[in-house]
Amino acid sequence: MLETPSGGAASGTAAGDSGPMSIGAVLQTLREEFPEVTVSKIRFLEAEGLVEPERSPSGYRKFSGEDVERLSYVLRMQRDHYLPLRVIREHLDALGRGELPPSVQAPSREPLEPDVTPPAPTVRIGRGELLAVAEVDEEKLAEWESYGLIAAASDGAYELTEVTVARIVADLGRFGIEPRHLRAMKAAADRQADLVEQLVAPLRRHRDARTRARAEATAQELAGLSVRLHAALVQSALRPHGD
Repeated sequence: MLETPSGGAASGTAAGDSGPMSIGAVLQTLREEFPEVTVSKIRFLEAEGLVEPERSPSGYRKFSGEDVERLSYVLRMQRDHYLPLRVIREHLDALGRGELPPSVQAPSREPLEPDVTPPAPTVRIGRGELLAVAEVDEEKLAEWESYGLIAAASDGAYELTEVTVARIVADLGRFGIEPRHLRAMKAAADRQADLVEQLVAPLRRHRDARTRARAEATAQELAGLSVRLHAALVQSALRPHGD
C-alpha cells in the first residue's frame, strides 16, 4: 500500500518558497533525492502533462514549489513502485481534489481467504514511457528485445515486470555486462518459470475461484523462493573457498 502524506502530493524533496525556479534549479533540488534525474526527464514529464510550469515572456520555464513537489511525487512513485504515468496522473488528480489516491483506498470486495491475496490488476505502459523510465534510447531497447530480455505484449504495451527488467539490465550495463552475457540467465529463468507452471497448473484449472487464487499465490511464493535460491547460489560461488 502506498503511503501518501495528507497535506500534499509529496514529501522529502525540499522545494522551498524562494519564488519561481529555473529548470536548472529544479534539477539541482530534485537530485538531492533522485541523483539520476536529467533535464530530459523533466521535459518528458512536462510533455506528458504531469507538470505545467509557467513561461516567462522570453519562453523560459518558471517552476513553482508545487511543480517541484509534483515532480518529486512522480519520480518517487516510479522509483519505489514502478507505477506508469497514467496511474500516477490519477494519483495527482485525486490529491488535487483532497482525496486519497485510488491505490490507497481500501478495497471494496471481501478477501478470498485470510491467507490468499487476490492478484493485482495488470498495468501496462507504452514504449515511450518505458524508454523514459529506463533512461535508454530506442537502439538499446531494441537490442534487449533481440536477446529476449524484454518483450512487449501483443498490443505493443509493456507490463510493469518489463520495467523492472529494463532498469536492472540498464544498471548491469553500467558495469560492462552486456545483453549477450545475460542469455544464460534468461534461459535459466524460463526453465524455472516452466517448473513453477507445471506445479501450479492443476490449481489454475480448478473450478473453484479460491483454488485458482491460491494458485497465483503459490506461483508468487515459488518465484520468490527461486530468486532467493539464485542469489544464495551466486553468493556461495563467489565466496573464497579454502584449498
